[in-house]
Amino acid sequence: MTHTSTDPSQPENGYVFDLESGPEVTRLIHQDSLLATALDDQLPESLDLSAAHDILDMACGPGSWVLDMAYRYPKINVVGIDISKPVIEFARARAHAQGIDDNASFQVIDATKPLAFPDNSFDLVHARLLLGFMHPAAWPALLQECLRITRPGGVICLTECEGSLTNSPALEQLNGMGMLAMKLIGRSFSPDGRSFGITPMLARLLRDAGYQETKIKAHAIDFSAGTVHHHGFYQDFVIILELARPLLLQLNLTTQEEAERLYYQALAEMMQDDFCALWYFLTAWGKKSDSFVQN
Repeated sequence: MTHTSTDPSQPENGYVFDLESGPEVTRLIHQDSLLATALDDQLPESLDLSAAHDILDMACGPGSWVLDMAYRYPKINVVGIDISKPVIEFARARAHAQGIDDNASFQVIDATKPLAFPDNSFDLVHARLLLGFMHPAAWPALLQECLRITRPGGVICLTECEGSLTNSPALEQLNGMGMLAMKLIGRSFSPDGRSFGITPMLARLLRDAGYQETKIKAHAIDFSAGTVHHHGFYQDFVIILELARPLLLQLNLTTQEEAERLYYQALAEMMQDDFCALWYFLTAWGKKSDSFVQN
């Protein structure tokens, strides 16, 4: 089968899926809820926010992380940015409905472009799962911008993932296609497309950008049959596998008939009593030097 790739040098910074589609917005809200409970915590335990005034969440999507942090820290101003105007308007409506729009706000900003904030604006810059729209070559510029807007002594915190590992033959085949697709469209650090390749790079990317005292923490989410996370991640895969199909077809990684067969087989295998699955995430964080001087 011939694989068709896109040219990663083209100015194509869009999200892999249609962020403004109803199913994807619903999935992102659901996924945020899953990760909030499945990951050890929203932030590293060692991170002290007692003196923080301003937090930025990049590519915030429907705003769940911003709303959670604004609720937990009512004296901190939490800002979320995203490229999608409809999604930002939805996040603002959620903040208003929850009565936390005094310290939760949202702006339409493309994270792949220079960020419209003054130097030294935030005590914490947070981002999760940027791999969906970031080309490898774009990371250094983004992290330089993050360093610029981070206050001296402030922290950046990034969380990314690799593909899940399961004992489902169909799901593994689809996962393999998905990771290869990310390689073909220029969103992957992997040399061969067998992974996303982003997690080994995070700490080095932060150090190269100028952050100090970088640390990492791995998370393994068990969503095997019978676990507390199984049903939630099953529902996530119901949507994400459907949303990924057009891209797999566009790249000639599968056929419509094979894609549909694997989809239903994967969902059936995920419901079997002996289904086993882990999803690996990595959080990396670093500090901007207290004595940092902006050029």
